[in-house]
Amino acid sequence: MRKLLILICLLATPALAELDPFSVYTAKAPDGCIDTPTTKGELTLPELVQIGICNNPKLNRSYMSVKASEAALGQAKSSYLPTVTGTGAIRQNHEKVQGNGSRNNYPVSGNIALSWLVYDFGGRSAKTEQMRAYLDSAEFTHNANLHDTVLEINQAYFDLLSAQEVLKSMQESEKTFKKSYEESRKRFELGLVSASDKLLAKTSYEQSRLNVVQADNTLKKAQGNLAVLLNLSPDTALKVTTPPKDRDITKLETDETVQEMMETALSLRPELQSQKSQMTAAEREIAILEAGDLPSISASANAGWGDSWKKHNPYTVDTSVGLSLSIPLFTGFEDTYNAARAKYQYRQAALSVLETQDSVRKDVWNSYQDYMTATEAYRISKTMRESAKENERVAFASYQIGKGSILELLTAGSQLASARQQVIVAFYSVLTSKANLYRAIGRF
Repeated sequence: MRKLLILICLLATPALAELDPFSVYTAKAPDGCIDTPTTKGELTLPELVQIGICNNPKLNRSYMSVKASEAALGQAKSSYLPTVTGTGAIRQNHEKVQGNGSRNNYPVSGNIALSWLVYDFGGRSAKTEQMRAYLDSAEFTHNANLHDTVLEINQAYFDLLSAQEVLKSMQESEKTFKKSYEESRKRFELGLVSASDKLLAKTSYEQSRLNVVQADNTLKKAQGNLAVLLNLSPDTALKVTTPPKDRDITKLETDETVQEMMETALSLRPELQSQKSQMTAAEREIAILEAGDLPSISASANAGWGDSWKKHNPYTVDTSVGLSLSIPLFTGFEDTYNAARAKYQYRQAALSVLETQDSVRKDVWNSYQDYMTATEAYRISKTMRESAKENERVAFASYQIGKGSILELLTAGSQLASARQQVIVAFYSVLTSKANLYRAIGRF
């Protein structure tokens, strides 16, 4: 009896919760994380992505969902094994017999019961397949969250680089307007121009200083946004590398047409695969309910032992084995409505797949058009910048010799400042739209 109690205690120990007899725990957390990114030098985009993947709370939450789904699959697989239940009891009896005084005894008893579902017409296998489908859905959802995180970090990285270069451009424009202001002031002091020239030039110069302040504010917010995506404090000082200049990184690394991209996305997008897994799970629910309307066969075995502490027949041993057949006859139409609910949910899941397919195609189409537009805008903006440079040079030379007006000079300076900024913004817009297109295809 003592051995039986020890076995029961061992089976109930919490340490068994860490076991994985069905090998369902296959998802692994990311490794190689960068714990102290601020102590490094300039961080590359892959390093920023690595930090974000390791630290992002949304990703960690969806990873826990995957682990929970793995445990649910293990729970479904456990239904193929028998269940064993052990019970034990000890009590105190007080007996008083007339003429013979009284006495106490402490009868003890123990019992082990085994129950095993032998056959259920596919109910267990359908449940296991359903849990596998739910696990697949959770993994695809986690993958989609991973893609979103990578895209957000890409966008924040490009926004930061764009803000840095725009600030430098604004500082260059400030120098240009300062030079124009100093030239107009010198010509005013020589009596060659009116005071309005000097005042107009000063106004443009002060506006350029204001633009620098605003560009610096945009830069600081871009730095904070990237830090927050990495689950760091917004005031974390991050140094990042700039994209390589030895090749054209605005081009796509694929020769696919947009139609081919849409077809590729239908096979790669994790959101769509998650929807398909949900549809499979809904289909398995129908099979589970159908199996529940059929008989099931179970095997059982019991072994019991008791000690009554009596002189005659002090202990007993009881054993039994058997098979039982369970036939569901009537459940008050509950099964009928459950079956109808499962079929409607399956149709709903199938329609969700079709809806997601349309959304994926639209996403790829729009992202592709945005990329093509951004590429053309970048090409045009570079041409405009070169033209604005030459125009500003000519306008300044003309103003120096008294042939041009201050308005022409300031207008040329403003156009050059705008053209510089447009090139920067257009370049990083191309990179951002390229990242959006890859995300739409499902290639992160």
